[in-house]
Amino acid sequence: MLATAPSSAILPTIRRVASSPRAWSISHTTRAARCSRRTFATHVEDNFRIPLIDFSKYRNAATAAEKEETAQEVVRGFTDVGFIYLSNHGIPEETVKHTFQKSAEFFAMPIEKKAELAWRDPRANRGFVQVGRERVTQSADADEIKQLREKAPDYKESMEIGRDWDKMYKNYWPQEADAPGFKRTMLDFFQTCHDLHVLVMRSIALGLRLDETYFDNKIHEQFHNLRLLSYPPIKTQLLHGDGTARAGAHSDYGTLTLLFQDSVGGLEVQNPHTGQYQPATPIPGTIVVNAGDLLARWSNDVLRSTLHRVVAPPAKAISETEGITPARQSIAYFCNPNQGAEISCLPTCLVPGGNPKYPPVTTEDYIVGRLKATYM
Repeated sequence: MLATAPSSAILPTIRRVASSPRAWSISHTTRAARCSRRTFATHVEDNFRIPLIDFSKYRNAATAAEKEETAQEVVRGFTDVGFIYLSNHGIPEETVKHTFQKSAEFFAMPIEKKAELAWRDPRANRGFVQVGRERVTQSADADEIKQLREKAPDYKESMEIGRDWDKMYKNYWPQEADAPGFKRTMLDFFQTCHDLHVLVMRSIALGLRLDETYFDNKIHEQFHNLRLLSYPPIKTQLLHGDGTARAGAHSDYGTLTLLFQDSVGGLEVQNPHTGQYQPATPIPGTIVVNAGDLLARWSNDVLRSTLHRVVAPPAKAISETEGITPARQSIAYFCNPNQGAEISCLPTCLVPGGNPKYPPVTTEDYIVGRLKATYM
């Protein structure tokens, strides 16, 4: 048996599927009955699916069994795919719409105003990032990333926001006159997303046979990053280069990412068994949630950090030979463990006598290392 297999504490509930050492699925005697009640939002030919999970059944569970059932659905989604859709997640639709509106108002500011708030430091990871400055990729080689950035930069701009009470690193806020209500809206949304992150991590703990509050004191510092994203309209000829995308193929760095999409779409998730990408089609009222690298390391790859990218949606013809894509907005909340937390194999994700796949690493060291290579 592989050393990455779960211990006997969760072996009765997780089995390895296909040929991938990272592919796991829940296996209960009641699995067939539960699967018949699940809703799958997208799929490809070999049943690689992104599950749609009603999270109110966890948030408002009347019994421990009901909470456990939803927790197992969440874990199964992250073991099989690495991505889930959450419906009834508890964040009001009006809150999401208002945050999108304030994000749009920010990006509509003159470039000179936004440039005053420019991103400067991977340890701070705060500020405005103009089109072409970032090149997300799985590579950790700075020279290789530099070549990719010059050849095929990511066609997007972003605004990065961290915890506002940090004693060392401060957020870069626009003047209130330039973006009325922007700061207050983003601070409130930052806290709202953290609260949901805590609940999802509790469901994961329960699904991995840990105490439900196992992660609480490992994520309470709110060492997260709220990223506002704007993908401007772009002529299709600029997207025809090799490796060019609105955001290149990559995995995320932390525990979870909460992604709020507009109706345009463009997110695609890689099927690890075929290498093909499938759309994560926007579903109104849902949040796309994916596991990041640190959660995969924590779980010894029982939970999957899946490659994904953002591609251009269908273009509108502006001539016989040229088209232009629509603008797109999204908001990503990158959830991380505490800054100094040591990420090492969870006790229920290692077979007795086995060895972890990864050495321990702190949150800050891992994330800063990835960010240093990603930006100019």
